[in-house]
Amino acid sequence: MLTCFAPVVDRHTEILILGSFPGEASLAAQQYYAHPQNQFWRLLSAVFDKDLVALPYAERLLRLKAHRIGLWDVIAACAREGSLDSAIRHAQHNDFAPLRRQCPALRRVCFNGKTSGKQAPLFAKAGFDTLVLPSSSPAYAVMRFEQKLVHWRGIIAQP
Repeated sequence: MLTCFAPVVDRHTEILILGSFPGEASLAAQQYYAHPQNQFWRLLSAVFDKDLVALPYAERLLRLKAHRIGLWDVIAACAREGSLDSAIRHAQHNDFAPLRRQCPALRRVCFNGKTSGKQAPLFAKAGFDTLVLPSSSPAYAVMRFEQKLVHWRGIIAQP
């Protein structure tokens, strides 16, 4: 079984971006969204008009925290060959119950793609504003970067 990373959150986190589960490149690097073709860091760079891609990984995380944004995945552990969400087997989901205590300012939960987006109703029922985003994965090529960015700008839009 493969396991996800620890959440990148603190008591100031207002917005949480949830992915499904780290791909092979991310697991190897022990970094969220490490695949060079994944558009995650480029999308957030455009949202904040700051080049996060050029920064070392630790600095990227600090910048997200400065914007009160956290990262995590919906799946805690799974079996998977490759990096595709469709290959995920025996998924065990993360326990999100402690988030209210860890992140008392949390108000919005955004989902990076359809797999993680399946959890949106659970968070909406718990009172969070939710937003399912088009996946930043290079495997999701249905939309161009500019089309994805229109949706990703919604991360920081006021509900």
